[in-house]
Amino acid sequence: MAGSCPPWTGSAYLFLQSTCKTIALPSLYESSQKKPCVFKALKLALADSTGSVNGVDMLKVHCSHPHLIVQLRFCKEENCRRFLQSYREGALQTSLQSHLQLCLATTMVPLEVELKAGSEHLDKMLKDEDRCLECIYREKPDRLPDEEIMELEECLKSLMLHHSTNNNVAGKDCSSLKSPSQPYPPQGSSLPIQLTFIFQGQQFDNRTITPDDHQKFAKSVSKKWKQVGRSLQKSCRALRDPVIDNLALEYDREGLYEQAYQMLLRFIQSEGKKATIARLIAALEENGLVSLAEELLGLHSTEDCS
Repeated sequence: MAGSCPPWTGSAYLFLQSTCKTIALPSLYESSQKKPCVFKALKLALADSTGSVNGVDMLKVHCSHPHLIVQLRFCKEENCRRFLQSYREGALQTSLQSHLQLCLATTMVPLEVELKAGSEHLDKMLKDEDRCLECIYREKPDRLPDEEIMELEECLKSLMLHHSTNNNVAGKDCSSLKSPSQPYPPQGSSLPIQLTFIFQGQQFDNRTITPDDHQKFAKSVSKKWKQVGRSLQKSCRALRDPVIDNLALEYDREGLYEQAYQMLLRFIQSEGKKATIARLIAALEENGLVSLAEELLGLHSTEDCS
């Protein structure tokens, strides 16, 4: 129709920089192993900011040390407005920090964020939402999503589809997901599984148990490993009686670390992808081991980022 208005589109650049000396976002994104983790965190945080997975598009991610620069495209004014509100209130920054922590299975990732549209620094005018919208609207997207973004998008979609159908070949084209080491389920394969759980009022990704989790558990659980095992055995046949008592006898000489390690190893080997951190955290909580649960979720180790 001749009188119809053109669709509302606009573009902006989101600048991200970690203030933690041990975390460099560009280096993580340049790593073939970590790139899908960072991409997933960006995708989820942007979806949070607009209330929709399709609310804002990533066209390209630039690595310009120390910044990670994300080119964004908005196709609806209302989505852009919601994004600006989330950005202004600090919700986007908090969401990015949380998702990066969960997807990278690391400590808190403190961020500095900046938003630009062309030559305009939008952080200086955030209280004037209409002016920000006008600046973003003036900057028309100069590209479609680049090939790398499309591949990462397809990788996430493929993994989500395969997970929903219990297909073990999920993500076969993503180099970061080729983790053949047993007995641990491939850590990357859990990235697109959008299942979460609540611990102490916070939401966490329900990822698979990692080798680092395994070692921390065995080191810290001490004499309560049998109690945790009995909590896990309620939903794990491989730990049902007399397995736990047998493990205690078999590894008595090696001590508590090895007994705890072997118990959790049985759980991981038998449950595969279902050996999730949520199940372990629940068992720890049930036995009063809240401090260990916090350690496994990275709630204690913040000293490196001070």
